[in-house]
Amino acid sequence: MSDADSVGLVRQAADGEERAWEAIVERFASLVWAVARGHGLKDEDAADVSQTTWLRLAEQLNSIRDPERLGAWLATTARREALRTLRRNERNFPTDDCDKEITEDFSSALVEDLANRERDARLWSAFEELPSRCKALLRALLADPPPSYAELSEVFEMPIGSIGPTRARCLDRLRDRVALQPIHPQGRRIVAITAKGEP
Repeated sequence: MSDADSVGLVRQAADGEERAWEAIVERFASLVWAVARGHGLKDEDAADVSQTTWLRLAEQLNSIRDPERLGAWLATTARREALRTLRRNERNFPTDDCDKEITEDFSSALVEDLANRERDARLWSAFEELPSRCKALLRALLADPPPSYAELSEVFEMPIGSIGPTRARCLDRLRDRVALQPIHPQGRRIVAITAKGEP
């Protein structure tokens, strides 16, 4: 979809043309979903973020300042909604299991869960040290399913041929930061990056 197409569709959708709205959703649905899932949300939370993002667009169709950058607007809105969901989930930590008798199996599961959380926290800590453009690109690429390079090219305003090399440089930076993370007492790194560059 060209910039001119985006502008035309936004105007038509703002005028109430259902086909224009459907074309926008069809074009950008995978991008919105990828951004939501790229923040590590569960499917149901990612679906809520996606739905809220589309609601925000419907509410603001008449006031979109740069309709030619609709993909970037949607990606930014989805990111904000995903972060809001993550903050809300942290505040609503379930306490139903606090009264359970702690058995040996439960204790082992708890220790494993805490170790996994620590590993994840260290990885995300290293991830947060990356430049914002790297973070945004890697989050989008980690989504399942990932957006196409054509979609990424439009959202990140970079040539399709630059996406792969940029991804590689970002993963190299992430590996460097992970390498600086503390060593586990048993001599293993708490976080590892596979040869394919996937955390």
